[in-house]
Parts: sequence; structure tokens; C-alpha cells
Amino acid sequence: MATSQRNHTSPRYIAIAELVRESIASQQLGPHALVPSERELAEQHGVSRMTARQALSLLESEGVVYRNPPRGTFVAEPRVRFHIGSFSEEVSRLGKHPDARLLWAEEQTPTPAVRGALHLADDARVHVFHRLRTVDDVPFALETTYLPADLTPGILDDPAPGSLWAVLRERFGITLTRSTAVLESIVLDELSSTQLGVRAGAAGTLLTRRTEDAAGRCVEYARDIYRADRAAFEVSEILRD
Repeated sequence: MATSQRNHTSPRYIAIAELVRESIASQQLGPHALVPSERELAEQHGVSRMTARQALSLLESEGVVYRNPPRGTFVAEPRVRFHIGSFSEEVSRLGKHPDARLLWAEEQTPTPAVRGALHLADDARVHVFHRLRTVDDVPFALETTYLPADLTPGILDDPAPGSLWAVLRERFGITLTRSTAVLESIVLDELSSTQLGVRAGAAGTLLTRRTEDAAGRCVEYARDIYRADRAAFEVSEILRD
């Protein structure tokens, strides 16, 4: 009875998408395996090809599958699950290869928002890095990182290809103790889409992060744009009575 009620209250394409999703989650279909076509799904479930197409479109929008015309629809690679923290350290922890391509770096007068986030004086300057981050050579994120210039002298002369957190620790002796972030769903603009290798208007995740040192001073402010189809974020919290 419960199954019958659920079928009457939810569109058929959602139920079909869930069955395909379960096949992928149970590893019946692995990464890059061919997914049943619109025609095959329509025949299997006794629905129109339009309904089958809606199911595949839903899965594509979620990043579960990808289309490669005219070959068909395939299972996407599973999302990389990040904790809030260093991109390089998180990717390495998962046994994958992180990299960074520097798009530009410069010293700037901070905007009011950046100055406020870093608690800087009115005449302070910041060092800014804009980098394309990759996982196993696949574009994943665009990072824009702001560092107080008085804490990071000379960092623009020899920009690090990997973790900026490692540079803060090893080169400048800064002990990082706390990082907080806000995640927001966004639509990628044309430039970001091109740099990340996805279609314009694709879904993205904006991560805005502040990182503090042992003295409680904010030493990093970052605005990172991730591909929503390739990245997931894991958040845990210790519950207290």
C-alpha cells in the first residue's frame, strides 16, 4: 500500500531516476558504465520516452551521469568528498593528486568586504592569489585567496604551486587552528564555466572561508568556486547537551 501511494504522489520520472541512482550506488553500474538509453528505460518501465528523458536529465543535473552524444549516457565519477580545509591536503588524504595553476597573483588594496573579513586597518594591503585547482588533472575549483600583506612578505616573488596553508605554516611560522566556511549554491558564469570545463549556466558551489591562527587572528580569507557535479562537502559536529 505504501508503494502504491508513493507512485501516485510522485512523478514517474523521479521514481525511474531513483532506480538508476540505486543501481549506481550499489555498484551494479560503475563509473563510465553505459546507462540504459531513453528507449530502454521507456520499455523497461512502460513509460514514454519523454518521461525517460526527464529521468536522465534529472540525473545529469545532479552530476550522477553525463552524456556523450551520440554514444549515450554514462555513469559519472563519484564526487570528491571534502572537509572544510586545505584543498591539497584533502585531495591527498583521499589518495588523489591535487594541483594548482596560477591564473594571476598581485598585491591589492582590499575591498571593504575583504578588509572586514581579515580585520585590517584602512591602509592595509593584501596579497591575492587566483588559482585553478585540479584533481588528477580534472578542473575542480577556482580559488581566490586573500592574505594580509604584512604577514606574508615576499610571497608573490615565489608563489607556491600547492597548499598555501603549508606555505603559511612552513615559511611564515603561522599556526592555523580554525577554519569556518559558508557554502552557497550558484550558477556558473561564462568565464568560470570555461575555466572549469563545464557548460555555461552549470551549477556551482561558492565556498567563502575564513582561517584563524592560534592567536585568533584571521590570516586567510578565500572565495572558492567549485564544480557542483564533482565536489561534495562533509560537515560534522560534536553534539553537546
